[in-house]
Formats: sequence, C-alpha cells, structure tokens
Amino acid sequence: MLLKESVKEATTIEEAQALIVQELGVPEEQIQFEVLRQPQKKTLGLFGGVSAMVRGSCTISPAARAAVYLTDVLGKMGVENPAIDIKEEKEGCTLSLSGDDMGFVIGRRGETLDALQYLTGLVSNRVDNAYYRVTLDIGNYREKREQTLIALARRVAGQAARTGRRTSLEPMNPYERRIIHTAVQEVEGASSWSVGSEPNRHVMIGPSDDNPLKETPLNESRSRSGQSRGPRRGGKSSGPRSGGRSTAGGERAPRTDIAPERPVRQFIPRSNPLPVADGATPPAKTPSETETSASLYGRIDL
Repeated sequence: MLLKESVKEATTIEEAQALIVQELGVPEEQIQFEVLRQPQKKTLGLFGGVSAMVRGSCTISPAARAAVYLTDVLGKMGVENPAIDIKEEKEGCTLSLSGDDMGFVIGRRGETLDALQYLTGLVSNRVDNAYYRVTLDIGNYREKREQTLIALARRVAGQAARTGRRTSLEPMNPYERRIIHTAVQEVEGASSWSVGSEPNRHVMIGPSDDNPLKETPLNESRSRSGQSRGPRRGGKSSGPRSGGRSTAGGERAPRTDIAPERPVRQFIPRSNPLPVADGATPPAKTPSETETSASLYGRIDL
C-alpha cells in the first residue's frame, strides 16, 4: 500500500478537486478531500480575493493502480466502461475483464492480452517499487489455454517416447513454456527443453536419456547400417580386397597375385613389307614418283 496526497489551488473547490484526481490517477471515490481554504471573491472585482486550497489523499494498492491504468488503455482501444473484477492474491492479483466484443483484446493466441498484462505489471510495480505479479484474464481464457497446452504436451511427448523423434513447438512465453515442461515430466520416456532466444524461444520435446529409442548420432547410425549389410550382388564379399591384405602390425603385405609382364611387340611401319618367312631383312622402301615430286609441307616420311 502507498499513501499519496496532493494539494492544489484553484478558483473553486471543484476545480481543485479535479486537479487532484488528475494528478493521483485514481477514481474520485477513492480520494479523501480536505478543504484547507475557502475561496473568496474579489471586492468590486478588483481588490482582495483568495483562491480555494484543497488537499487530497488516498491509499493506492498495486492492484488498484493496475485497474486504473487498464481502464484508461482499454478506453483508448474503443472498449467503453469495461467491467474489471480484482482478485488480490499473496504476491499479486488477477484482473478479470468482461464486456461485449472482447475477443480482439485477446488477440492471436493471446498475444494482445499478454502485452497488456506486461504493461499493467510494470505500472503496478512502480507503486511500492517491488515485484507485483498481475494476471489478466477474459472469459476464463487462461484456464482454457492451459488445458490446451497440457493436452498438446502429453500427445507430443507420447509420440517422442514411442518413436524416439524430436518435435519443435511454436514460440511461447515463459508462463506457457513452464506449463509444457510440467506436463512432459509426467510422461515416461520423454523430456523437454527450451531453445532459442526471446521472442522466438520455444520448447523441444524428445526422448529422455533412459529411452532406448533415443536418436543416435548420424555417424554412429551410418556405421551400424553398414555393418548390417549382407554380401554384394554376384556373391562378392564386402570385405577387403585380396591385394590389400594387412599383417598383424598393420602394414600391407606385398602382392603375390601380380600377372607376369607381356612381351612388347615390335612396331613395323605400314609402308614397309612384312618380314619374309626365313627371317631375312626386308628390302628397303623405294620412294615413288609422287613422293619425290611432292612439296615439302605435303610430304611425309615414314
């Protein structure tokens, strides 16, 4: 609680009270006024005359300050005279709103309602300069949203426990992520953790460490799949080649299955006749008339 007071001077008492209400920022019904000086009119409109002096005091609670601020903001959003039910708790309060056409105040998946809740909490914390938790609710939206998140967490956690796969949920605020973590803890074989940074921080749900279906690293899974393969097509074994045998020390042994070298055949020009059967030296090639009369760049000697 915080006691606030204000002293204002004005021509009339009503004007001084209006200035006090504007400064304190609370409804007029919650302010106690005290008239310190009665106004006096000027003599002949020229001499004397005293203005009115009024003191106003009130005890402001963080919940009341939050309700006043919320009423002002909703009025600027087009919501006229919203009904606000204040339920004070140990370390905070719950403000339940009711009225016609309040769906747009909730927004997509409660984004607008969460933004209003954050701003209202900042205003209420300035009363005592201490943490004060403010929760906004419209038509039991918070309770319905909580039940939806619990059902989602249990369903995804059950799939993770059965299949061993991970699932990423949509970004959520800290309050909704806490609901997800609490629900996943009740499912055996599943676990959850948060990744990313605000405002895109989200929850990952996957198998727990003691789940035998937990995903293994990629290289480990590949090695396992390679070991389980059978022989290749044609009956060939997938083991090491015959030429790549290794000794006990890990060094390669010399190859013993190398084929013998084949003799190199002697090249015989096509322009020369084939050798005779008795092994005699073939006659030398005699240039023809065409070769003799050919130009330098058109003649080819073999």
